[in-house]
Amino acid sequence: MAKITVQNTPITVLSVEEQDYISLTDMATAKEGDNRSADIIKNWLRNRYTIEFLGTWEVIHNPNFKVVEFDHFRMSAGLPSFVLSASEWIERTNAVGIIVKKGRYGGTYAHKDIAFEFGSAISVPFKLYLIEEFQRLKTEEQKMIGWSAKRELSKINYRIHTDAIKTHLLPAEISSEQASYVYADEADVLNVAMFGKTARQWREENPDLKGNIRDYASINELICLSNMENLNAVFIEQSMPQSERLMKLNQIAIHQMSILESGGNNRKLLK
Repeated sequence: MAKITVQNTPITVLSVEEQDYISLTDMATAKEGDNRSADIIKNWLRNRYTIEFLGTWEVIHNPNFKVVEFDHFRMSAGLPSFVLSASEWIERTNAVGIIVKKGRYGGTYAHKDIAFEFGSAISVPFKLYLIEEFQRLKTEEQKMIGWSAKRELSKINYRIHTDAIKTHLLPAEISSEQASYVYADEADVLNVAMFGKTARQWREENPDLKGNIRDYASINELICLSNMENLNAVFIEQSMPQSERLMKLNQIAIHQMSILESGGNNRKLLK
């Protein structure tokens, strides 16, 4: 569930089976307030063009749509006696483009394609602002997905790395506090090889930033860090001294980053 604000009106956006549904109930309040939102939706559903639009959308996207029932509604739409609720439309036609939810976030929701069309019933400016705010929301979500993917990528070889430290660098008898220093020291080997500074040095230089140095790394840097964790584990297993490992890892980081940061399609893909 997410919220966008369109002309000072909070609009709820739900993700249903990886599809975005926007609250028509919230949208309707922008026109007449909470008390008449249901009436606005019902009046919109009475319109013949609306029924044509909804039916066509369902035919394209819903293989279980009941076309015979749709034809019945289409023939009656626009008549003075024709009344249709969202619940009846869903029940009679097996529609999926509109859903009705109860509870805390209850109300009538519609697939974004349909919600944008409903926006015209509010006002043209409202529809345009709705589309703009929805697109902004999707852009922000993609940024968050990218950030999460970057952080997960850096953890791919984390266990291999820590297991190598545990097996080859930690003495048989050691306290948990002493062990944490060894793990942190080896993490800083990678930090210095990649960023040229330890985690502590980065925090001292960036007191106003939350998280750690890797939270602000680029996707290419995290790819390189993930590779280096695996390589450092191999070097540890080979009993290579830390100073030598640091030099080798720094050379590898420079080489790999020069490839990852090179121009062309690869750069676009990785960033």
